[in-house]
Amino acid sequence: MKILYGVQGTGNGHITRARAMAEAFRQFPDVSVQWLFSGRPPEKLFAMEAFGEYWWREGLTFVHQEGKIDQIATARQLNVSRLLKDIRELPVQDFDLVISDFEPVTAWAAKKRKHPSLGLGHQYAFNFAIPTPRFGWTARAIMKMFAPVQMSLGMHWHHFGHPILPPIAEPHGQSGLEQLDHVLVYLPFEHAEPLLHQLAQLPYSFIVYGLPTALPAADNIVLKAPSVEGFRHDVATSRAVICNSGFELIAETLTLGKPILSRPLKGQFEQEANAMALQKLQLATVVDQMDAVTIGKWLQGQPRGVHVDWPDVAATLVQWIADGRSESPQQLSSRLWAGVAPDRTGTRRKTTPETRPAPPVQDIDGIKGSEGT
Repeated sequence: MKILYGVQGTGNGHITRARAMAEAFRQFPDVSVQWLFSGRPPEKLFAMEAFGEYWWREGLTFVHQEGKIDQIATARQLNVSRLLKDIRELPVQDFDLVISDFEPVTAWAAKKRKHPSLGLGHQYAFNFAIPTPRFGWTARAIMKMFAPVQMSLGMHWHHFGHPILPPIAEPHGQSGLEQLDHVLVYLPFEHAEPLLHQLAQLPYSFIVYGLPTALPAADNIVLKAPSVEGFRHDVATSRAVICNSGFELIAETLTLGKPILSRPLKGQFEQEANAMALQKLQLATVVDQMDAVTIGKWLQGQPRGVHVDWPDVAATLVQWIADGRSESPQQLSSRLWAGVAPDRTGTRRKTTPETRPAPPVQDIDGIKGSEGT
């Protein structure tokens, strides 16, 4: 089987998910995968060894300014003629299946030629009635048009009673790592200097990713450049994580049971919807602004994290694809959720897998508890 796999490269979460899928595909020598990335300049992609000789296209992306979507700048940088040319010339006919992790060039190329296509990723969960902000009707329409596919499998921190899969999330770091005293901060969309000024006022140690490392920082702040393994280690050894409301980092942080303080990117439908889900499921503390008062109050309260052992979704998906995708999305979803039980005690707990329909949100063990955030 030959697969063309497109990945939206705007956020690191898509690429992190793709790395896990690439590792799972290596267990199937009869399946060959050609990777394609778009949405980020090629010189800004890093740690891409897992994808071999991957293809790159310009694709589509959004421009962020100081924690918000800049709609005017987004429209200005859109190269429609280049996008249409890339879609028209992409040789999807050379592949048995096109997979899109919300990547528009591969998805639209397959749609135009009526070629078999499969969507895998968080954004496809929004095809169902899950928590979303009031302005969601316009954003839903845009999301459906952005990377349309014949069949899609959405992923979320909970299924909300729909055939949605758990996240593809591997634990950060190795088990048994000693917890250190730093707080991991990943807020790449915030205005850098005001954020550092706020962190400098607090009596805590911070390791900060996503900001220019050349900026001056106080003694309690360490700025670090992008690094897959370094980032994973710093998350695993942190006392808590502060981040925007992206999907993948929070899913992976939940494997460690770390407390999470999150601020959604304003005007970004997915992040605001994620923030609503975090509050509904009581998985993190969600705030409207990140300043010294908000962060200090949260840390002083000694927040407790929620620990979730996600199943090996990547391996299950690759096996499902290699077997011809005969199992229905509902069956696949029920099988994967059967072994998931959030734990607010800080200890690892995993139920014995069994085949049964996924229960509604209010019946999931631990979801509606009063402890934690």
